[in-house]
Formats: sequence, structure tokens, C-alpha cells
Amino acid sequence: QVQLVESGGGLVQAGGSLRLSCAASGRTFGSYAMGWFRQTPGKERKFVAAIGWSGGTTTYADSVKGRFTISRDSAKNTMYLQMNNLKPEDTAVYSCAARFTVVVPTTVDEYVYWGQGTQVTVSS
Repeated sequence: QVQLVESGGGLVQAGGSLRLSCAASGRTFGSYAMGWFRQTPGKERKFVAAIGWSGGTTTYADSVKGRFTISRDSAKNTMYLQMNNLKPEDTAVYSCAARFTVVVPTTVDEYVYWGQGTQVTVSS
């Protein structure tokens, strides 16, 4: 079992930045990929970014490419999402996810462990 806890959400003006963190605990040894997803009320959870177990492979949704950067610190069992040039349409609950795999999943169904989420609100 892996427990995930997100932090770093908040209210920011358009054009601003936030850095989200996702701390993993429990069974954190082994090769596991991690990802970020976001969800707005009444909508399905959508993929944002993902990173492989070594941190060498990353992938992003087209809507965030060039603005968001995903990274991980294996020594701290923590994943980050640096979000720059935020837009009102980035407003959502952001959740992190993990799965023991050597590939980099990009869909909700591929992930096993989930955090509770953190709210990001971008004002115009």
C-alpha cells in the first residue's frame, strides 16, 4: 500500500505560479510511476502530467505543455508539479496518483493509488 498526500494548492492570480507536492509513504521502494490529474465539478478527472520511476521520462497534456513541469525527488519520496503562467481554466482539484510499473501511465484507470486532492483556484 502507498499513501499519497498532496499540498501546495491555493488561490493565485492569472499569470502566477504554484508548486504542488505529493508525498508518498508506506511501500515506497520499487519502481513506481506517478502522475497528476485534475478535476472540476461535474467533469471527469483529466490527465495533467506523469513521470516515470527514475524521473527520466515525463509526459504532459497538451494544455499544460510549456507551463507545467513535473519532477520527483526519490530520496524524499515526493513528486512535484511546478505550475507557471497559470490560467483561470487551470482551476481544479489536483490529485496525484501512483502505480508500480516501469511504463508511464496517462489514464485514470491505469493508476492504483490516489491522494485526496488539493484545490487550485486561478482568478482572472
